[in-house]
This record gives sequence, structure tokens and C-alpha cells, in this order.
Amino acid sequence: MAEYQTHEHDVLVIGAGGAGLRAAIEASAAGVSVGLICKSLLGKAHTVMAEGGVAAALANVDERDGWQVHFADTMRGGQYVNNWRMAELHAKEAPGGVHELEAWGALFDRTSDGRILQRHFGGHKYPRLAHVGDRTGLEMIRTLQDHAIHRGITVYMEHTILTLLEDGERVVGAFGYDSERGFFHLFHARAVVLTTGGIGRAYKITSNSWEYTGDGQALAYHAGAELVDMEFVQFHPTGMVWPPSVCGILVTEGVRGEGGVLRNKEGRRFMFDDIPELYRQQTADSEEEGWRYTQGDRDARRPPELLTRDHVARCIVREIKAGRGSPHGGVYLDISWIKGKLPSAAERIKKKLPSMYHQFKQLADIDITAEPMEVGPTTHYMMGGVRVDAESQMSTTPGLFAAGECAAGLHGANRLGGNSLSDLLVFGKRAGAYAARFATAHGFGQVRTDQVETAARRALAAFDGDGRPGGAESPYRVQHDLQELMQNRVGIVRREDEMVHARDGIARLRERATRVRVEGNRQYNAGWHTALVLDNLLTVSEAITCAALERRESRGAHFREDHPGKDASAGAFNLVVRKGPDDEMQVRRQPIPEMRPDLKRIVEEMK
Repeated sequence: MAEYQTHEHDVLVIGAGGAGLRAAIEASAAGVSVGLICKSLLGKAHTVMAEGGVAAALANVDERDGWQVHFADTMRGGQYVNNWRMAELHAKEAPGGVHELEAWGALFDRTSDGRILQRHFGGHKYPRLAHVGDRTGLEMIRTLQDHAIHRGITVYMEHTILTLLEDGERVVGAFGYDSERGFFHLFHARAVVLTTGGIGRAYKITSNSWEYTGDGQALAYHAGAELVDMEFVQFHPTGMVWPPSVCGILVTEGVRGEGGVLRNKEGRRFMFDDIPELYRQQTADSEEEGWRYTQGDRDARRPPELLTRDHVARCIVREIKAGRGSPHGGVYLDISWIKGKLPSAAERIKKKLPSMYHQFKQLADIDITAEPMEVGPTTHYMMGGVRVDAESQMSTTPGLFAAGECAAGLHGANRLGGNSLSDLLVFGKRAGAYAARFATAHGFGQVRTDQVETAARRALAAFDGDGRPGGAESPYRVQHDLQELMQNRVGIVRREDEMVHARDGIARLRERATRVRVEGNRQYNAGWHTALVLDNLLTVSEAITCAALERRESRGAHFREDHPGKDASAGAFNLVVRKGPDDEMQVRRQPIPEMRPDLKRIVEEMK
């Protein structure tokens, strides 16, 4: 029998980023016992890397903004495969989430008359992002963390969940281990909320930290919950490309929002070459018009650098493939050019973008106030994830909720910058509230000993790999080969033959993963930890590839070189992924329900 410690909570929240903290706070406010699990240390969640701001229609900079405009922008950016009810709730409730943060102590940048300042961002019609310089995510985590701690929420740091525990079809807890000692822990709960973030570590070049291994999506999938929109992986246009040690680290869209422009090695602003018809009436035709927009001229059209992320990323890839890229395989992002416009430009850049200034100065020895940055696309965000109910955030498995990046629906085929942080506030709050209601209405359920024993045996199998057929495998090598495969075959530009190759390669990697062996003991064993997340990475990689093969069109972040246009004959649909009765991965098309007439009118008016 495996030895483990048992903990009991009404609501268990797995993941301590913005969504997890907001869910835990809301559940605790409902009077139930809450346990919060961190994969690393509290305060180190990936939310701290969100730099640009929180998207909310406060209308502090331009009074023409409102929830209707934000809703229409989100739907248009998502190519109309979003869950429109989630987009409506998000647009309506985001301002309240920002004001709530402010009331809890968040220190936003201010307008001259004391209101929360908002900046321009790609895909948003008006200046909409409330920000704290370029450290907004850090301020959000600081504020939410302080509030959660004062509520007395129990926090389990450096704990990783291996499996969800089920009683019939219902989730009744989770089983995992702590990194420090390698001890097993059983968490008995009436309701579970997944807020584990994204899947970036399935790719070679990513802005995501080591924790982003698709844990929540894989846990939900193996518990019988449905996933949706897994083909939509966002590649942020601007990550660092040099030096190699920092390749993929994010360069915030705020650089472009403050006037940064993209140039190829010839010094030409290539984004003017390809402006989609959908955005032509909103996009500047000249550098001067774009400059006026970034300076706050509300009637000027925005620069093409602030088009949606999928479009900008593809334009950068086009320049690189055509041989017009920078020396290290990227393009140039230049904000130093505004020195010719403003005498105090250097100080303005340092004030508006302090993290970016220090990041490039310390990591690449580049002064962004005087010279351009080299940037290129980096795997950044997962629009797909656990399929949830718009109102409650409960998955298709009873007792299991999800919010934030590991849930799906709000962003559709492409997320607009800044919507991720307001997503955390709006749907983290809803997930916590409805999980507390579920916990109040249901008992604890029965934990199956056989499920716990099976999970423990699987976790320890990597220490006993000497006699396995075919020889032992290194977990690092399997993960490395998976990342190479996904980067090269299921990346920004996709083709059927390459994705079939990837699907077959994932099957071979899954077989190799059964032969992984690690040395040493269970205390802080990084090799063991890598071995334990391989199944999660392989599961989400297979889901991405199978869904991408099924969607035979280009839409948002999913671009098929062999199907470059939209498939109008197929109608609007989502792709749902679930585990079949024989453990095979099933993909089906799910028609999107017709939008409510009042929301349809809003979209038509905003076009």
C-alpha cells in the first residue's frame, strides 16, 4: 500500500496564478474550506509575466468605449468561433474586476485627472488596457495573493497533481506529490477547480515557464471531461531571439502600443504590405497616421503593428522565410525611432516600459531607447482547453470546474492581448463561486483505494526501468524530441503531411515514455518530475495535432498552408476532444449555437 498524507477541503483549487487565486478568494468568501495548490512557490505563477495590461471597457481614455465594443472586438478577434455567452459576460464584468483589484490595493497608472490610465493594444478598437507600466501581471498577483492570504486559505506550495479521483462520473479529489520530499498527498474535496495555465512546454520556443506542461487539460481529459478548440495555439509575434539562452522570452505588445514598429533587415515597415480587408478601415495607411494614433489622437487609425497576434506573427515568418530577417532569425522591433518625435523620448520609454528596458539591457546588452530589438514568434498562449459552461465554469464532468488559460471558449480562434488578465478575474471569480455552491450542495464522495494505488505505482515506475525492453530512456530526451516535433510540424504554418508525421511521432514518443528511467531518490529529483509530466505533454500534443488535422481551413491562430482560406461550406463549429471507451482520442465537430439577436446586432453594428 502506498503511503500518503490526506487533506480535506470543500473546494480544491489546482493552480495559484491569477485565476486560481481569484477562484480561491471567491470560494472562501462563500464560507467553505479552500485548499490552494501551487506547482512552484506562491507568487511565482506565470501571471506575473503578463506585462501589457488588463482589457476592460472603462472608457477612461476614450468615452466611446463600452462593453458592446469590447464584446465585438473579442468576437472578431476570435473569428466568431468563441462561446458568445462567455464573451458577453467577460465584456460586461471585466470593469468590475478591475475596480475590485483597485479596491484591494492594486496601484494602476493614472490619467492626469486621477482615473486608471488605459493603453492601446492589438485588436482593440479603443485604448482599453489598464496597466502598471509593463508589470501589470506582477501587480495583479501581489494584490490577489495578499487578499487570499488574509482570508486564511490553506496553501500547498511545490505540490504537483498526478491524477483526479473519481466516484462514478463525479470528481471527488486529487492525488499528487510534493517536490521537496517526494511524499504522496491525497486531497479529498467536494469540488475541484483547475487553473493550471497552458501548454507552452510542448514546444521548443516558448514564452512559458517550466510549469506550463498542460497539466489541467490532461487531468480533465483523463477524468472524462471534454476539451475544445485545441487546434488554436497562439504564437506571440514578439519574443526575444538573441542570445540563445533567452530565446522565446516575451517582449510585451506594450512596446508596439507605445509606438514600437516592426522592420525587416532593409529597414522597411513590412506590416503595411498585408492589411486584412476586415481591418483595412481601422488601420493606418502611413507612418505619420500611426504615430498620431499612439500619441492618443482618437480619430487617427491605428498602426498595422497592432493588428491581431496571429496575423502579425505570420507576417514576421514571411519576412524571415524570404531572407529579409535579422541576423539571428527574427526581425527588428524599434521604439528608439520616436527620439525624432519627442525630445524626452528615452525617459518616456524607460518610464512606460521599465521591465523591457532592463530585460534587454541585462540579457542582450541592448539599450532599447537607442537601438532596435531582435524579435520573433514564440509559443505563448492556448486558446483551447477544458470545455466549460459559460455561467458556472463547470466542465462536462460533475464537480470539476476550470478557469483561465486551461479553460476554453472565451477567446475562440485567437485571443486579443489583455483579455487573458480580465479572463482570470471574471471567470476565476465565477468558477470559485459556483464550485462553492456545488460543494455546499454535495457530500465528499467516496475515494477509491485502487485508483490511488494505481497512480502511486505509475509515479514510481520510472525508478524501476532497468529491465525494460528496448533499453532505458531519458525523460529529458523524450521531452526534447517532443518539443522539436511540435515546433517543426505543428507550429505557426501547418500542412496535413507534416501533422500526420507529428501524430505518428507522438505515438512513438508515447511508447518511449513507458521506458523512461530516472536515478536517485524522490527528494527534489528534477528527472523524476520531468518523467511524471510526459504523459500530460503527450496528451495535449496529440489533442492539438488531431484537432488541427480535422480543421481543414485557416482561422485565427490555426493557419493551414494547404487550406489557406475559411471553409464557408462547413459552417461555424468547434472541435471537441474526448477520451473514448478504449482510451483512443476522439474528435468531433460541434455546431456553434446561434447568437442571440441583440448580440448579433451589436456585432453587425461594430463591423
